[in-house]
Amino acid sequence: MRWYLQFPISYRDLECMLSDRGVQVDHTTLFRWIQAYAPEIDRRIRPHLCMTNGSWRVDETYIRVKGQWVYLYRAVDATGQTIDFLLSPKRDAAAARRFFRKALKQPHTVNPRTITVDKNAAYPIAMKAMKRDGALWRFSKLRQVKFLNNIVEQDHRRIKRLVRPGLGFQSFITASRTIAGYEVMAMIRKGQVVTAPANDMRAQRDFIATLFSAAA
Repeated sequence: MRWYLQFPISYRDLECMLSDRGVQVDHTTLFRWIQAYAPEIDRRIRPHLCMTNGSWRVDETYIRVKGQWVYLYRAVDATGQTIDFLLSPKRDAAAARRFFRKALKQPHTVNPRTITVDKNAAYPIAMKAMKRDGALWRFSKLRQVKFLNNIVEQDHRRIKRLVRPGLGFQSFITASRTIAGYEVMAMIRKGQVVTAPANDMRAQRDFIATLFSAAA
């Protein structure tokens, strides 16, 4: 699972790699494991993430699901640490509100001082509604400055690189669960877990094993 969610390989590639090591497992079984456990890793890792800062960089990118484009909302802080993500069938103010609400509920986030976005007209509408409802700090400032969002646009490449080797997602649920795994492993690789530093693959492996109370 870690290999598939971290590196740009297909299920069939992974089946061959495991076979080379004497482990016989069908690629469809690997798919089922990802669907079952990727969302669970996402859920279990949240309390272990380092706090992000109050400068949010928010953007959305496109993911193809069963021949249709859907929208992956993503946010990182000023240092590039992942704040949160949300796959949405629509790109509108309601989707932006859902994303902000989801991000604000996480234990590793703070109410943002600034939220930097592109020229998407849905963001000002979403922020005004959330401030009116008291869901967002009323002094949070919205900045629609495209070049300041380069950090999150560059970060999209990590996800695009992982999506590309597959044959495409066949359902929204499949895409949502798989992308959750991509995102959470990216958080670990960035060093967002204190006990699993960036580039320390052994510590990252041991951390994930600990989440499931399993021997590494």
